[in-house]
Amino acid sequence: MAHRERFAECTPAAGGVAAVLARMRDLAGSWPARDGVAVFNRVYLSVTEEVGRHVDDGGFPDAGTAVTLDVRFAERYLTAVGTSSPEHPPPACWRPLLQYRRHPGVRPLQFALAGINAHIGHDLALAVVDTCRALGCEPADVEDEFDRVGDLLVSLEERIREDLMPGPDLLQIADPLTHLLGSWTLERARDGAWAAARALWALRGFPDVTEDFTRRLDTSVGLVGRMLLTPLPD
Repeated sequence: MAHRERFAECTPAAGGVAAVLARMRDLAGSWPARDGVAVFNRVYLSVTEEVGRHVDDGGFPDAGTAVTLDVRFAERYLTAVGTSSPEHPPPACWRPLLQYRRHPGVRPLQFALAGINAHIGHDLALAVVDTCRALGCEPADVEDEFDRVGDLLVSLEERIREDLMPGPDLLQIADPLTHLLGSWTLERARDGAWAAARALWALRGFPDVTEDFTRRLDTSVGLVGRMLLTPLPD
């Protein structure tokens, strides 16, 4: 654990998070408010601001590890939406949101949850592995920070749903949006991300198997995202 303690001492705890926040705010200014990626970006910005406050307030026992995980996590999203092109396509998990971002039949809550699905279901698992490589540790060594960041995400899920609910019709069990979004929860996605991270770490000595596992994870998360973005009638 000594190497992690040295890392925490030499890392400006809020500096890495502040840089990520600045990039998110820059992106927010370049998209229309109704854009589907912009909807997710606003949600993710609020989550990252919350992480930054917890870092500043000493809410993470190992601030260096928490910042490393948060920044590695955010960089995967920022790369996916900020540098994608025909020559460098984004991961499959992000393609549905990028393709449907201006679809008039997709509601803001769907955009937000589809982005969270891609980021938690795929990016979080890979960010855990990135963090372990950067710090020279095992997934078990970052589990506390993973859980604390995950708890922040779960606590914000209900707020996200409340802020983006289209109206009282959502309370009706027969409403298509109620049915669609009831099939997915952030907590289950987080549990799946942790299991995937542990599997990827265990497979790190087998590059071909790791590549296949990562590709299949990406594809399966993308399929869920496409389902969450099903256009719905008004």
